[in-house]
Amino acid sequence: MLLTPAAARRRFRRDDWFADPATNLLSGLVVALALIPEAISFSIIAGVDPKVGLYASFSIAIIIAFAGGRPGMISAATGAMALVLVPLVDEHGIEFLFAATILAGVFQVGLGWLGVGGLMRFIPRTVMVGFVNALAILIFLAQVPHILLSDEADRSDVLLANSLAIVVGLLIIYGLPRLTRAVPSPLVAIVAITGAAMVWGLDLPTVGDMGDLPDSLPFVALPDLPFDLDTLAIIAPVAFTLAMVGLLESLLTAQLLDDITDTDSDKDVEARGQGVANVATGFLGGMAGCAMIGQSMINVRSGGRTRLSTLAAGVFLLVLILALGDLVARIPMAALVAVMIMVSASTFDWRSISPRTVRTHPLAETGVMVATVSIVVITHNLAYGVAAGVVLSAVLFTRHVSSLVKVTSVVDPDHVERLYAVTGELFFASTHDIVHAFDYDAVDVDRVEIDLTDARIWDTSAVAALDTVVDKFAERGITAHLVGMNRHAERLHGSTSGQVSTH
Repeated sequence: MLLTPAAARRRFRRDDWFADPATNLLSGLVVALALIPEAISFSIIAGVDPKVGLYASFSIAIIIAFAGGRPGMISAATGAMALVLVPLVDEHGIEFLFAATILAGVFQVGLGWLGVGGLMRFIPRTVMVGFVNALAILIFLAQVPHILLSDEADRSDVLLANSLAIVVGLLIIYGLPRLTRAVPSPLVAIVAITGAAMVWGLDLPTVGDMGDLPDSLPFVALPDLPFDLDTLAIIAPVAFTLAMVGLLESLLTAQLLDDITDTDSDKDVEARGQGVANVATGFLGGMAGCAMIGQSMINVRSGGRTRLSTLAAGVFLLVLILALGDLVARIPMAALVAVMIMVSASTFDWRSISPRTVRTHPLAETGVMVATVSIVVITHNLAYGVAAGVVLSAVLFTRHVSSLVKVTSVVDPDHVERLYAVTGELFFASTHDIVHAFDYDAVDVDRVEIDLTDARIWDTSAVAALDTVVDKFAERGITAHLVGMNRHAERLHGSTSGQVSTH
């Protein structure tokens, strides 16, 4: 990715790297410890070996520290991206996952150059809430087979022990912070449950049962699949969905950190950085990733504000998995399920469904949120839900604005002219209302004046509607004049109908 000198200076400012290095290194270590169970869990959600998520997490974190636009933000393998990859892995295998990851990165780089960061302001808050809630629900649903052991043949004998281990894990995760926050409670839960299983010889399903952990650094390789149009047809839809979901979650997280730290970030640079990281990760044998809301919050709350904290998280994660791989393989799945249940519960916006919120918020906004969640849960595709939510919000907004057009009238004292005043937004959705708002047959004067001072003409549909109004008066022998247009309206009306009157 080529940088202008000015962009390069912004990317490598000293304060972005070395402000309070001790605190940022420590926060990076905390994030790395918390990343291990989540990276493994997201790999399992996607149906691949844990090493795929771990490779992705450390490579994305390291690369985004240099290429990203938001210092202090943590990017790695995520549940949102893993869920998108599930059908692809099931139907075509892991090599297609790598190819889709690379292509998703290419899409993201392109979208970043096109200025996709500026489009984030068009995503309504209700859609963002629906996105987060749907993600939380899907993460929980992905844990159900591991809770009930429905994917484990002849393991009903350990169902009770597995369930108890999950409960104990949740008690530690939520109870330990009341005593101390010196170490992440999910990590303590994993260590405690793993230790208990080893000491008491509990035969619980483990991470090692899911696949081999890495014992060496990844190497660069091309995906082992045919490079033809058939392959492109398979991976392109998935890659585009990955690109959009990844950018959505990353840019939302960047905006959240901007607000918390009272700083600004370059969203387009972040979009391109996410793409560069995913392209590299695909060649390194990792799965697609994006910004992690939870881990980014852990980093910021631990004092991590610079790129050094992000880099430290990736480096520490690499050291931990290579040095402690054998031990990680013995972690019971119950411990990771407990962590993911916590992630699901903390991700869900519980205030969005509280009685007070439902009672006080507009019904249309609640409907948009519910529709977004429903579509995502039904389709298991976050992009579909967000797209539907944005479209539904746009339709409801258009309907609301179009209903605000009003026409009032008075007759001058000499009973020579009727004066109409139009207020509101005139565009394609309000054209029907504006045409039928005039009482043509009730006018008993020879001239009417239509004042558009308090109206805004947005498109040619509005111009055509106004011409129709003038024509309807003309059919009754009444001369109608349009006045009060601003320069934009006069220019639009004049270029499309030539019926503008300025006096």
